[in-house]
Amino acid sequence: MEKVYTNIENIRNRILSVAKGKEITLVAVTKTFPVEDMEKALKCNITDIAESKIQEALPKLDVLCKKNLLANVNKHFIGHLQSNKAKKAVLNFDLIQSLDSVELAKHINRHAKDINKVQKCLIELKVSQETTKSGVSIQQLEEIYDYCLNNCPNILICGIMTIAPFFDDKEQVRPYFKLARKVYSDIKQKTNNKNFKILSMGMSDDFEIAIQEGSNMVRIGSAIFGERNYDKQKVL
Repeated sequence: MEKVYTNIENIRNRILSVAKGKEITLVAVTKTFPVEDMEKALKCNITDIAESKIQEALPKLDVLCKKNLLANVNKHFIGHLQSNKAKKAVLNFDLIQSLDSVELAKHINRHAKDINKVQKCLIELKVSQETTKSGVSIQQLEEIYDYCLNNCPNILICGIMTIAPFFDDKEQVRPYFKLARKVYSDIKQKTNNKNFKILSMGMSDDFEIAIQEGSNMVRIGSAIFGERNYDKQKVL
């Protein structure tokens, strides 16, 4: 636990050094890491955790729930969400950060309505041309936002999420965060949605620049838990 604790304290100090008094939500990204690591993070007062695959997340969340460790924890889904997994996402996650189509919105809205829930979502903006990155264009984002506003009473759009490309020179990532901030600000200015207040951008390699450019939610995984082993991930 000592390593996780030290890493979390280090991340929090680094956030404070660039936040300039602004409140930043630290989301611990626990994908591919075992449930034991999740427990360590929660014992360090982490209040937000994120997973990216339904089939991996549910067994871990079940273990934590049985140990009564999730009562005050916000659960984020950050991976690409297939429509046929929307029901499980709605049932198990507080915030879906990867809304990327009108079709997916229809499924989320329907499943949320079935359980009398208003599902909080972020629309995922694609700021680069990388084929490995998910998300939508600015125009598509606005279309999804308008569709949800007018047709999905069981979805609450709370902001935008984005993933910037990786650069060895971290300063090269700054224009991508600037673009996301502009899109976020433009929508915020022309909407009456007071809940549109989350700009989720920045990960282990670039979160300080993301905060400088306006992020108020950062998603940190490897800087807390260590390098991921995608070939031999331990789920339980």
